Amino acid sequence: MSNAPQPAVRPRSRSTAGNEPAAFGRIHESAAPRTDAPDFAAIQQSEEFAALRRRAGRFAFMLTALFLVWYVGYVLLAAYATEFMATELFGSINVGLVLGLLQFVSTLAITGFYVRYCERNFDPEVDEIREKAGVDPA
Repeated sequence: MSNAPQPAVRPRSRSTAGNEPAAFGRIHESAAPRTDAPDFAAIQQSEEFAALRRRAGRFAFMLTALFLVWYVGYVLLAAYATEFMATELFGSINVGLVLGLLQFVSTLAITGFYVRYCERNFDPEVDEIREKAGVDPA
């Protein structure tokens, strides 16, 4: 005998599973698998897809490395070149503040460059791979 309190609400029994909402509809035995779906495994194993992934990966790695060098450089300057970062440019605006704000500007610029580059260089190839696979454009 346990003195632990019993839950106020009993869990639903499995016998009420037929009363599930339509969003949680049951799979009926008569439902046939879709035959018009693309063969995603074949797409992934194709040479065109592999080449596209390699190129996209190299491009993303290059941009990430470039940004990290810029970011780590800023952090190192802030930590070890404090006199340089404190150099006033005009009024109370110093080099550190300007370089810090340029971090935001560079993030937006890199994002814009990445989107434009992908739209021009990768998206046409993605559309071609989709067309060969019989995927309708969404």
